Amino acid sequence: MVLDKIKKPNDVKMLTSAECEQLAGDIRQFLIESLSETGGHLASNLGAVELTIALHRVLDFPEDKLIWDVGHQAYTHKILTGRKDQFATLRKTGGLSGFPKRSESPCDAFDTGHSSTSISAGLGMVQARDLKGEDYSVISVIGDGALTGGMAYEALNNAAELKKNFIIILNDNEMSITKNVGGMSEYLGNIRTASSYTDLKVGVTNALKKIPKVGDSMVDAIHKTKSSIKQFLIPGMLFENMGLTYLGPVDGHNINQMVKVLKEAKRKPGPVLIHVLTEKGRGYVPAMRHPARFHGAGPFEIDTGLPKSNGKATYTDIFSTVMRKFGDREPDVVAVSAAMVPGTGLKRFGNMFPERLFDVGIAEEHAVTFAAGLALGGMRPVVAVYSSFLQRAVDQILHDVCMQNLPVVFAVDRAGLVGSDGETHHGCFDLTYLSMMPNMTLMAPKNKWELSDMMKFAIKQEGPVAIRYPRGEAYDGLEEYRAPIEMGKGEIIHQGKKIALAAIGSMVKTAQEVCEKLKESGCEVTLVNMRFVKPLDTKLLDELSENHDLVVTLEENVKNGGFGEKILEYYSEKTQGPKVRIVAIEDHFVSHGSVGDLMKQQQMDADSIVSRIDRWKEELE
Repeated sequence: MVLDKIKKPNDVKMLTSAECEQLAGDIRQFLIESLSETGGHLASNLGAVELTIALHRVLDFPEDKLIWDVGHQAYTHKILTGRKDQFATLRKTGGLSGFPKRSESPCDAFDTGHSSTSISAGLGMVQARDLKGEDYSVISVIGDGALTGGMAYEALNNAAELKKNFIIILNDNEMSITKNVGGMSEYLGNIRTASSYTDLKVGVTNALKKIPKVGDSMVDAIHKTKSSIKQFLIPGMLFENMGLTYLGPVDGHNINQMVKVLKEAKRKPGPVLIHVLTEKGRGYVPAMRHPARFHGAGPFEIDTGLPKSNGKATYTDIFSTVMRKFGDREPDVVAVSAAMVPGTGLKRFGNMFPERLFDVGIAEEHAVTFAAGLALGGMRPVVAVYSSFLQRAVDQILHDVCMQNLPVVFAVDRAGLVGSDGETHHGCFDLTYLSMMPNMTLMAPKNKWELSDMMKFAIKQEGPVAIRYPRGEAYDGLEEYRAPIEMGKGEIIHQGKKIALAAIGSMVKTAQEVCEKLKESGCEVTLVNMRFVKPLDTKLLDELSENHDLVVTLEENVKNGGFGEKILEYYSEKTQGPKVRIVAIEDHFVSHGSVGDLMKQQQMDADSIVSRIDRWKEELE
């Protein structure tokens, strides 16, 4: 295998053109086999193999800076920089990250994981390079899906003022996670089909250059003028009009052609955008047929592409069922997604009620304010979004929804620790940033039935409501406890003495395990499912203070500003009250790994909590 020749950065430069073609095949086979065991971002990486090889043929690592947008297409980059042997540990505890990580390799220029950031970061590096008088190349790679994010346009607008070289690669596969939507997608589609432009440009350029003495100057004049041939054949030419030199479209699976264009781009002053056409999932038929399914895949069978999962219902599945029923029963309910329709469980709703599902692209800020407009127009919008991505719209939630007290429901998926995607995707800040907002009601279900009940409750409220729930299999225990949902009211699941566990959301399951373990040692504790982070059930907290010496709060969120600190603050204002101890994520970012491993690391698993309670009991005696 040619792949065996790649041991360290820049080894790919020693290969022949024919060997590079073989290398692309070797890498695809390696990725398919490796990810079938570990899971990971398969389709996006299969589509970027030749593009990455070409970049490594032209750039020098780690001196040159390559910045991947999101980073879920950087596996080939990791392989070419000497990390192939670590792929068995991909996304596992202590193993290789699924995204670029500066701490992992000096060849990773920027830590990524969220969309539409690469141009801004690259532009900052270019300005720093030029201010310091240094000489290296900076290339930002951004997908056409990420180009729906407003931050990318802010950076493009700023980049137009550059005088020194900065290369932006638009990796256009017509997809983000699913099919792209909106005007930019249509615009790029027009460029893709305008092969006549590319053919004519080459022909005209070659013909003009043959004219003695004046041919080259005529070509330069055409390149510089804003009313060039491009303007006639591709309406708008947005990128050129913004001040960027546009090269393309280029076949992103033709290594030699890509190398040639990259070398040309490096010679040009100012910002250059190379429009590269690639195919998501290339080389693996199941991923080509179902690129969305193989965007972030779990372990799968290579022959069929079918997942190796247990197939049990997830919280996302429960949300999907509830939304489907809302579609039938609640004609004013509409759904909003930021390019995550399948991931958030809205596909069924969209199939049945396509006119009531709005996919706005990778644009969380727009999604929230758009939902505010829908609410003011008399609709009942449900914004379904991953917790980590909702962070990007904090200002819009506060200013456009909460300030106007609008009936927008936020279905906050992937809350808490999400596991293998790591710190860029953990949803462990939402209880903090959502609970600080006036007018916001904030809830979390203990099990799958409570999620359904909370959604039905939320859709009837006259102000904003956020319901946060975790990734993965929906808990089906404690089904006998299903008191009706009332605003700001928790429920007592077990009545004990002296020690109370006040848990929210996913931590109710863990608290139940803690109760069972403590009971084995003769310690009967009270278990409370608080249900609401805001408003707090202060009446219930007052009742607990009457006959409990210690209240232990449990949340899958950061400690700072979270659920536990709110209870601690409430009791601190009382002249007498129980001691409060908080089980939460401390003030640091949590790396990737299985959720079970990460919970143990944070001392938030049942055994660790029992040990902590035993220690806290001794402190009180």
